[in-house]
Amino acid sequence: MIKRIFDFTAAFFGILLLWPLLLVVAILIKVKMPGPIFFTQKRVGQHGKLFTMIKLRTMKVNHGGNSISVKGESRITPLGATMRKYKLDELPGLWNVLRGDMSFVGPRPDVPGYADQLHGDDRRILLFKPGITGPASMKYSNEEEILAQQQDPVKYNDEVIYPDKVRINLAYLDNQSFLLDLKIIVYTVLGKKLEEEWV
Repeated sequence: MIKRIFDFTAAFFGILLLWPLLLVVAILIKVKMPGPIFFTQKRVGQHGKLFTMIKLRTMKVNHGGNSISVKGESRITPLGATMRKYKLDELPGLWNVLRGDMSFVGPRPDVPGYADQLHGDDRRILLFKPGITGPASMKYSNEEEILAQQQDPVKYNDEVIYPDKVRINLAYLDNQSFLLDLKIIVYTVLGKKLEEEWV
């Protein structure tokens, strides 16, 4: 209950404080990137229920790419790359938190194809709401750069990064507390790495 109260309150005041920045970025997208301002996609939420995640669009319209993003891809616009660098594309996620689709801290919401790969104990990840940030997201904050160095980014993600994220998220679920969530939020803002041994 305290997690939901914190999420709702922080998201509400976050939207009040950050709407001018969101407006400026939205105008830049409209001017420099013809097409919609927002990117919406179905993601898997708590208990496997689908919800619509909202982000600021960082890619070209109708790029036809896959769900794995690699730094330097031609489908990512210059403005989009800057937004991704500073996580500005995640600002609309505050609306998802306010609605109760997401939490500030939790496993990142997967597209249905990846969530379908969760079996057995791994499906415990779906007990919690997905988060804007979390220990796995923090460890792989430079994921796009890591993938850009691989000969086969999709294979490396599927065989190395994704299984490790599942491991970390399960450990987070076993160790979750309100104080840990606050620590994760503060460390995310400061760009610091968690010291917990299970990360």
